[in-house]
Amino acid sequence: MATRYKEFRHLNLPTIEKEILERWKEENAFEKSIEIRDGAPAFVFYEGPPSANGLPGIHHVISRTLKDLVCRYKTMQGFKVQRKGGWDTHGLPIELGVEKELGITKEDIGKKISIADYNQKCREAVLRYKDKWDELTTKMGYWVDLKHPYVTFKNEYIETLWWCLKQLYNKKLLYKSVSIQPYSPAAGTGLSSHELNQPGTYRNVKDTSVIAMFKAKKEKNTQFLFDAAKSDEVYYLAWTTTPWTLPSNLGLTVGPNIEYVLVKTFNPYTHLPVNVVLAKALVS
Repeated sequence: MATRYKEFRHLNLPTIEKEILERWKEENAFEKSIEIRDGAPAFVFYEGPPSANGLPGIHHVISRTLKDLVCRYKTMQGFKVQRKGGWDTHGLPIELGVEKELGITKEDIGKKISIADYNQKCREAVLRYKDKWDELTTKMGYWVDLKHPYVTFKNEYIETLWWCLKQLYNKKLLYKSVSIQPYSPAAGTGLSSHELNQPGTYRNVKDTSVIAMFKAKKEKNTQFLFDAAKSDEVYYLAWTTTPWTLPSNLGLTVGPNIEYVLVKTFNPYTHLPVNVVLAKALVS
């Protein structure tokens, strides 16, 4: 028996969209695509979770379309593709937003507002637009399990991460190291690269520069500096906009094509005479 398909005389995409979404809903198409593949090899997908404290944009539609393409392709290959949704309830942007709304600072927590009430306000704020996200997810036809999402502030998620870390620790895959960590005195915490790129993070301000003095070693190829200075102390000057990196400095770079000069001057803080080396172009 021949299958009859509806003929579309005029291409009305919004109408087609609604009809297809309604059909998927009636037939539980997403759920069935998983059920009928019981026992098949698994292709595991966890949604790189968005944060529901802001409204979704067109860039979310684009990225989710790419994710959906991969999952549908693996489904067509015969894999059982369970797709778990999630919500990134990241801390600092949420905290700062709540504090701005309440007109408080970190110092007020535990005084003007209890820790429990503050935490609750943050939980409410982080999922403020969840319904809008769910609506967009359904409307664009993105197949993902929204009924059982993982939420990063929930204990079961946090304890799962602890468990994962313990497995890594037991296998001796964790090691202690040292790294540069940007720090926010106002927030009282370290900052991630994501937080450093939030809108409004940077603003132009005038501030005192940090110019470090590196003491020259008396060696055969530097003796001419000490002879010219007629002193046992000569310093290289280096300017930095990232003073927090200074404690971990391991070397100082000089340019082979840069003309340097030796300057007899005074230290502006101690007012003692000092001999410094810097690029001739920066003398002024």
